[in-house]
Amino acid sequence: MKIYTRTGDKGKTSLIGGRVDKDSLRVEAYGTMDELNSFIGKAMTELDPAIFADMLTDLEAIQNELFDGGGDLANVMKERHYKLSEEPVEVLEQRIDVLMEEAPPLEKFILPGGSPAAATLHIARTVARRAERGVVTLLKAEEDVPAVVQRYLNRLSDYLFVAARIANSRVNVPDNEYVRSAKVFRTDKKKED
Repeated sequence: MKIYTRTGDKGKTSLIGGRVDKDSLRVEAYGTMDELNSFIGKAMTELDPAIFADMLTDLEAIQNELFDGGGDLANVMKERHYKLSEEPVEVLEQRIDVLMEEAPPLEKFILPGGSPAAATLHIARTVARRAERGVVTLLKAEEDVPAVVQRYLNRLSDYLFVAARIANSRVNVPDNEYVRSAKVFRTDKKKED
């Protein structure tokens, strides 16, 4: 089997149900989701399975969900059956809540970095935000795309932020606070009566 087809040599690519320019908004959005998926895969290689089994399970599910969402964006058929549903958005919210219970208190902005896995998860977080912006642009252009993809990417970037903090915390690497940050987050653990 040959990997190259030569069908894209004139700047067009195939979608599910049609062909478009390779620089179309739709291709940019699902291409950014593919980039995000690659960074998540890299982060997974940097997480010790003995310490991060729960997060590795999360990230494997996320990789499949990103494929689902990317496929949904690439679908331009008249009758569409989308794969990404609201359930993964709800699961991400639940996992964020669980991981936040474990995360050290946060009062100031932090700089991306720390352990190699945390640094990669922060990169993935920023790519998730870019992918979300691409989907918002598609929605504004009144392209027929499922809005759940935008919600999923929004929640995913939050998950990746918390996961990066946990990747540092579990290997005893402190988050690096932004030195000029005011206290911008309130810790729930210090509630006043």
